[in-house]
Amino acid sequence: MPIQVAIADDEPLARRRLVRFLKDVPDAEVVAECGDGPEALAALAKGGIDLIFLDVQMPGMDGFEVVATHGVDRMPATVFVTAYDEHAIRAFDVHALDYLLKPVTADRFDRAFKRVREHLDRVASVETRKRLVAMLSQVLDPESAQAAQAMAAAANGQPAPATAASTNAAAAAAGPGHTAARIVVRHDGRVYFVRTADVDWFEADGNYVKVHAGKQVHVIRETIGALESQLDRNQFARIHRSTVVNLDRIQELQPWFAGDYVVLLRDGTKLKLSRTYREQLQVRLQALR
Repeated sequence: MPIQVAIADDEPLARRRLVRFLKDVPDAEVVAECGDGPEALAALAKGGIDLIFLDVQMPGMDGFEVVATHGVDRMPATVFVTAYDEHAIRAFDVHALDYLLKPVTADRFDRAFKRVREHLDRVASVETRKRLVAMLSQVLDPESAQAAQAMAAAANGQPAPATAASTNAAAAAAGPGHTAARIVVRHDGRVYFVRTADVDWFEADGNYVKVHAGKQVHVIRETIGALESQLDRNQFARIHRSTVVNLDRIQELQPWFAGDYVVLLRDGTKLKLSRTYREQLQVRLQALR
């Protein structure tokens, strides 16, 4: 889905400049151009806006009044744009992601949009995990779902009924103290590193593991179990005896045959979710909420 962008600025030249920059962003779409505060407020009220570039000084209602009237907690990602730097502290007090001074340069715009994209990715990951937890709760039977909630509470350090299952799962969710930030790959006489954060999923292949990172597939001599023990359990989870997935790459769960489910990744990859690991996946996702 494209990033829905609104621009609120009473200077047509400033609006055109931002529109020109946004045309170079392939997944951004300008859905509203506003010339004053009331127009900006009306655009926000319609909903569907992911990001707003908001001028501070505008007729009818300034940028801060727009935020206050719409509600700080209801605002989309906000970048203030102004010719004056004295409002910067106030801008960040209302949770602005960035503060651009006019005339905005291409380099400064790019850095601001990178920050916005990182913020939206974090929000999307949290929402996706909440949705997956809800779906898994429906898949699991009531007794298993209750146990999974207790395990997640224990993993988060919250009080929960102590049962053998919850204690074991909480210990597993906590994981070892050391986690690997990089994986050593050897190929054609070369040795190089792959960041674990860049890996989408791992696939067991006997005594080897295929490392899927974007369009690249690397092969390392390691068992999937030994590799899993080295990974950050806040980021990776086992979903099948031969598959470990990066939780940030999960898009949704899709029903499959005979009550099984498929894990759909953001790049379209479909991986089988084994019944054995459903409960464990729910624990991991709930612990990260």
